[in-house]
Amino acid sequence: MTALAPPPRGAVHLLDVQSLTRVENGERLHALLWRAGSGWRMISSAVLGGGIGARSWVLNAQVSHGYRRTDPDRHLTDLAREAGVGGEGVGLMTAADVSRHAVATDGGVEAVATAGVSVRGWAAAPEETRAGTAGPGTINIVVALPAALTDAALVNAVATATEAKVQALLDAGYDCSGTPTDAVCVAARAPRPGEETHGFAGPRSPWGARLARAVHGAVGAALPVL
Repeated sequence: MTALAPPPRGAVHLLDVQSLTRVENGERLHALLWRAGSGWRMISSAVLGGGIGARSWVLNAQVSHGYRRTDPDRHLTDLAREAGVGGEGVGLMTAADVSRHAVATDGGVEAVATAGVSVRGWAAAPEETRAGTAGPGTINIVVALPAALTDAALVNAVATATEAKVQALLDAGYDCSGTPTDAVCVAARAPRPGEETHGFAGPRSPWGARLARAVHGAVGAALPVL
């Protein structure tokens, strides 16, 4: 993959994403890459690098509609290698055009969201309404905050980000809680000697509130206008 454009000069962000492009099976596809580097702990529901642990990069890759590969983790690993990153990272997929991503910040927390909602519904839908195996997730959220969180607080942060996503959907006029395979990744600084490690990230905790507002803003800006 090759970069579409370098980051703006002088821009300093926690979540400084690079736009990439590639041609796959004759189709031009995009990706977003965050070269986080060392010193980060991440929690994610991603197909590659999911769970909790030290991670140094996040790749959010667009794939074609009707994606049929059965080894998405290997596919994402190959894409990351082509982009010049290796080691432990997080890989997300979506059929949405990630070049149309949105960014929002609040109190030092930064969020990037990509959103395509052609297939959407309520999480607690009746069994008979299930539409079989869903394709790659279409709302992907990546959040970074400049503070250390315990494992429990990282789990709490995922719940807070999800609540904020649903709030953004409702505020935008969508009658749903998301798409069948949305994904989220929250990155927090690794604990350092003498610094506080926060045990809460709910929506009324200091960092959780900032995270919620950043995610709400990014998802709301990324959603297609009804």
